[in-house]
Amino acid sequence: MRDVNMSTKYDPTAVEAGRYQDWLDNKLFAPEANKAIQGNEPEPYSVVIPPPNVTGKLHLGHAWDTTLQDMLIRQKRMQGFDTLWLPGMDHAGIATQAKVEQRLRAEGISRYDLGREKFIEQVWDWKNEYASTIKKQWGKMGLALDYSRERFTLDKGLNEAVNKVFIDLYNKGLIYRGEYIINWDPQARTALSDIEVIYQDDEGAFYHVKYPFTDGTTLDGKDYIEIATTRPETIFGDVAVAVNPTDERYKDIIGKTVKVPLVGREIPIIADEYVEKDFGTGMVKITPAHDPNDFQVGNRHNLERINTMTEDAHMNANAGKYEGLDRFEARKAMVADMEAAGDMLKIEPYTHSVGHSERTGVAIESRLSTQWFVKMEPLAKQILAMQENADEKVNFVPGRFEDTFTRWMENIRDWVISRQLWWGHQIPAWYKNKGTDQEEIYVGEKAPGDDWERDPDVLDTWFSSALWPFSTMGWPNNLDEDFARYYPTNTLVTGYDIIFFWVARMMFQGKEFTGERPFKNVLIHGLIRDGEGRKMSKSLGNGVDPMDVIEKYGADALRWFLATGSTPGQDVRFTYEKMDAAWNFINKIWNASRYVIMNLEDDTVARIPDEDKLSLADKWILDRLNKTVKEVTENFDKFEFGEAGRDLYNFIWSDFADWYIEMTKESLNGDGDKTAVQETLAYVLDQTLRLLQPIMPFMAEAIWQEMPEQAGKDAHLGIQAYPVYKKELENDEAAASFKSLQDLIVAVRTIRAEAKAPMSKEIDVLIKVKDDHLVTIFNDNADYIQRFVKPKSLTIAEDVDVPDLAMSQVITGAEVYVPLAGLIDIDAEIERLEGELAKFDKEVKRGQGKLANEKFVSSAPEAVVAKEKEKLADWQEKAAATKKRLDDLKKA
Repeated sequence: MRDVNMSTKYDPTAVEAGRYQDWLDNKLFAPEANKAIQGNEPEPYSVVIPPPNVTGKLHLGHAWDTTLQDMLIRQKRMQGFDTLWLPGMDHAGIATQAKVEQRLRAEGISRYDLGREKFIEQVWDWKNEYASTIKKQWGKMGLALDYSRERFTLDKGLNEAVNKVFIDLYNKGLIYRGEYIINWDPQARTALSDIEVIYQDDEGAFYHVKYPFTDGTTLDGKDYIEIATTRPETIFGDVAVAVNPTDERYKDIIGKTVKVPLVGREIPIIADEYVEKDFGTGMVKITPAHDPNDFQVGNRHNLERINTMTEDAHMNANAGKYEGLDRFEARKAMVADMEAAGDMLKIEPYTHSVGHSERTGVAIESRLSTQWFVKMEPLAKQILAMQENADEKVNFVPGRFEDTFTRWMENIRDWVISRQLWWGHQIPAWYKNKGTDQEEIYVGEKAPGDDWERDPDVLDTWFSSALWPFSTMGWPNNLDEDFARYYPTNTLVTGYDIIFFWVARMMFQGKEFTGERPFKNVLIHGLIRDGEGRKMSKSLGNGVDPMDVIEKYGADALRWFLATGSTPGQDVRFTYEKMDAAWNFINKIWNASRYVIMNLEDDTVARIPDEDKLSLADKWILDRLNKTVKEVTENFDKFEFGEAGRDLYNFIWSDFADWYIEMTKESLNGDGDKTAVQETLAYVLDQTLRLLQPIMPFMAEAIWQEMPEQAGKDAHLGIQAYPVYKKELENDEAAASFKSLQDLIVAVRTIRAEAKAPMSKEIDVLIKVKDDHLVTIFNDNADYIQRFVKPKSLTIAEDVDVPDLAMSQVITGAEVYVPLAGLIDIDAEIERLEGELAKFDKEVKRGQGKLANEKFVSSAPEAVVAKEKEKLADWQEKAAATKKRLDDLKKA
């Protein structure tokens, strides 16, 4: 046996140590490395990483996302593509600023204490700290990223791209500035887009308040109307009461006026179709500065807009004596005062959906504010038209997510892109005489003169990340080599939770500014959940750090679980039992490979021997390998990684390890020429490791480098050629013959197990076959039968004298008998055979029913119908043989 540097048990720590750095040192992830395996005109294949936010460590969702991308890039590189996987990170404006402000608050400092410049320095320190952590985590995962092209969304080049896009959209009339009701985060003190708001049920109340008529009018005998509101703190902003114009109850009071409680201000009763007649009292107060629907009503009726809150959600001077109170404290005080004044009719507990900031978690305010917006309708129409063209469209995987995307684009609202933050791309807009009647606005990279003041706001994080696929490639320099070669990118991998945030925005920005889709495919995956199906969160304490998993099981075990754990678009549940199974599989591969390599010669070459030197087992394993290559490749192309994993698992564990390696032991331990079996073993192992490399790069390369051809060389598996399906290796005859041999071995082993007869116990085996072909197969492979069955005597013939007392199994084309007089309970054997017969009869009935279905027979392909007939004949044969044996036993 050869001496190999492989432990008897898989040790991921030892296998992974230094390997990633070796890949980096050899520049294996740069496109230039593709020259090792590519042809004369390699086709480019590019992926840009969804840039993680520099807000903390990566979680299991990132690990899943990047594992899928890594598998694609590694496989495509081995297939000869000119691959680029471009890394980078996102500045994540509000999220990162919120984290830094939280850290400062713990020290008793606010950003205003520091000022903009020094605060930004603090955020850059944070960015550098967490970017370093993220890169270390990428390394632990083994990600094949080209760090020479790493980008950050606040890079100088990306800032130039952002400015150009903003300026161009503004000049096209697609960016405008206006006063609107927007979502406002009072903790971060910034505007939010609609999709940055998370709705959750909060316990609140309906406060029923008197609004007295000003002229003595009565309604239902009362000199006031009753208004129900969930937000009494906004009362100071009321400018009208609205009813539905078709509501017969209130037609006579339209045009009347009422007084606002606590304020005493006189406001009109107006008619507007916005009001739902059947909800509550059918009358609503209109507060245009604090509600988006009221804002629209106010516009229609030319109503005043009265803002009653500061940007941090405290009451302002318009709230009278409540000025300075927090909004919720003001609510309590105002309710108490209205109760004291007799204006509060009743308070009803009410659970309602309230918007919260995705980043800070606080309840948002609808706030009247002057902001910058993108006019979305023209951009959305352009994308929807693009999706109608098969050659231009982005292909969603799974396809159902395109419907989700389309519905959102068809109903899209204008996008508020300005943020009242300091961390981000500052808006390239300049003001002269700001806030006066002579205010001028100029949009451009530089001020047009000395007396111009720059807009202090920054752009929404998603504005810059929407440009990621092309801004990272050197755009707007269209002559940049990377942009010319690698754009559009091939596949985007991302979760379904950011289709609207990111995918849609990349699509319309890509089409608008490059004229093309930004990626050909978008592979959508789900979320990582715990074993109970719950979303992982800090509050539940069920989060899992991928680095902890790698520490215990190794990166490849985690990658295997993430790669094969679900189908596209579906969530995956993480459990440590699944990780145990992943590690066990790798250990199985490790030990099987170790055995193979130890039994090769120093000069063994991984190749297919001449056919005349191949045994049946050799031909069968080559056929199985060839089919596995085909299946894995096809499933990768369809992004069905779970199916590809099952193909590999079944081939490696069952076909290669449990069957073929076991069968080679007869030859390896014998005195004959071992060259053919050693070369076949080496070839199958080599090809299997190449198939595994995209998923398990550390383990696959560590084993591959121990093979005789690689020992002592500085070779890397990741730049070798990927296996390809070879028509000449198809061998249906060998596959069928070996299947018969397997069925025979399994049948005898089953009999041994049922009779509790260990392999050490001598038994006679009789095989009654239907034709000469099977006789030849079994006789030619008698050595295998001897090794796996260990019979005292072996009889193979078409005519076999079967003893009355025997256990039997029926296989396709043969009946297997083991005389066991005195060894088993004959009644128990009859019971077992009756169970077998019931199973066979059920299959016969199923097959007959299917073939009796005229619709199936007439519409199904001929090959499918023929296959069903073949299966039915096989089950009928097994049933008949079993029934005959039952009858014989019952007579005995």
